Amino acid sequence: MLRTAMFRIYRSLLHLYPPVYLEQFGDEMTAVFLEVQAETAQQALFTRAGLYLREILGLITGAVQQHVRTLGLREWLPFPTRRFTMRTEFRFPKSTAVLMTIILAGVVLAIEKGKAISASLPAVNPALGPIQPPHQTFLPSVALAFLFFYAAGLIGWVILFAMHRAGVHRLANMTPGQR
Repeated sequence: MLRTAMFRIYRSLLHLYPPVYLEQFGDEMTAVFLEVQAETAQQALFTRAGLYLREILGLITGAVQQHVRTLGLREWLPFPTRRFTMRTEFRFPKSTAVLMTIILAGVVLAIEKGKAISASLPAVNPALGPIQPPHQTFLPSVALAFLFFYAAGLIGWVILFAMHRAGVHRLANMTPGQR
């Protein structure tokens, strides 16, 4: 009884969202609510009441945020918007791949230096001699692999860009009824 009443309330509160947002995320939001409701069905009434209160407040807050976002007044909101906002764009900065590559190169370089130090030490424990300069074999091959994959990605991007441009121009020159 309480479950069906809360589901009806949830469905009616979903209509507070802008129609475009509701069309894009409404079914998914409803499915998630039903899953959470089914998971908490056997729990105490206090736990379920907390769930329902949190969901209702979340729906109202989210609807207000989406309406403000569609009006372009995001900086006028009196509450934080980043925490509860569903976004479809990629969340990592584009510099992440570059920084991860630099970190990987540093790790590979440290491994190479460690191998060089280990190879220059004798197997016995007498006094240590000078450390020999490293003979880099792994680092150039990693750099070559990065260059190869970068070139392959660049070639793929050029091909896709050329196909996109050719397709758009072809459609722009097409007249209705022509095959």
